[in-house]
Amino acid sequence: MTGPSDALQIFGVTLIGATSENLRKLLLTFFIIAVALVVTWALRAFLRTFIGSRAGTRFHFWARQVVSLTIAALLFLAIASIWFDNPARLATVVGLLGAGIAFALQRVITAVAGYFVILRGKTFNVGDRIVMGGVRGDVISLSFMQTKILEMGQPPPMQGNEPSVWVQSRQYTGRIVTITNDKIFSEPVFNYSDQFPYVWEEISLSIHFTDDRGRAEDVMLEAARRHTVVSKQLEAPELERLERRYGVAIGDIDPRVFWLLVEGWIQLTVRFLVPDHGIREIKDAVTRDIIAGFEEAGIQVATSSFEIISVPPLKIERPRRREQPEAERPR
Repeated sequence: MTGPSDALQIFGVTLIGATSENLRKLLLTFFIIAVALVVTWALRAFLRTFIGSRAGTRFHFWARQVVSLTIAALLFLAIASIWFDNPARLATVVGLLGAGIAFALQRVITAVAGYFVILRGKTFNVGDRIVMGGVRGDVISLSFMQTKILEMGQPPPMQGNEPSVWVQSRQYTGRIVTITNDKIFSEPVFNYSDQFPYVWEEISLSIHFTDDRGRAEDVMLEAARRHTVVSKQLEAPELERLERRYGVAIGDIDPRVFWLLVEGWIQLTVRFLVPDHGIREIKDAVTRDIIAGFEEAGIQVATSSFEIISVPPLKIERPRRREQPEAERPR
């Protein structure tokens, strides 16, 4: 039954807010939510159908993000218009709800804020190779609260970090790691792909002082130039734009060899530029060519093992046996 104010009553008790008007608003809210879900499904189906082979690319990702943000904004405005036709009531309710939500969901709100910071600040994009929250890998998904990374291995100096990784180079481990977006406020984010999709790499080998050092340097330079990026492969305007934007000189792009005196040998380090993906294959090819070139030139790679050149002569003297007096000899 209903009371004089059209409120629902049970056993003479009036239920606050249970009016026919609120019931209509509730039904209309459910209807709008259902329509939003149907429209979202239809738009995503449209994207899957007409994007085709581009699915999974950055275009597909941003198209899904635009659909999600647009539908969420329209749904919020529609529901607010239904329930809060009076602006004063809306401001009061929004203030109370905002204070409660901000206290109870601090991490969630920070993660959502991180999502917009990532988008606005262009911190990274889907497909970028990054280090975030101690995880190295390629970004495969970005949502309001989480970022998913296809994990790659860690170099030996980082193998002690948790969780342990059994792959010792920048290749996929097969694990997908989910990280909350709030990590960008507390930890640095390293991006291998943004603006300049290249990184510098080094390979160090040691040779004896008596070996042909000039030939060894030539072998390392030839191997690096054969498989890595050289200055003629990059456009000058792109390098100038990077130097002008960041105020840092990119330096010489071509491979270089640096010498270092260490105890017992000479350490040669070849430094070269490689793309942000496929680094392990490139270093493997460069290393094979260097070893083959060293063998052809008769250059031996030095190690920390000991080499015995000669042994000085040793003279072993056996102590003489003391003779006993004749009186003490046994008879």
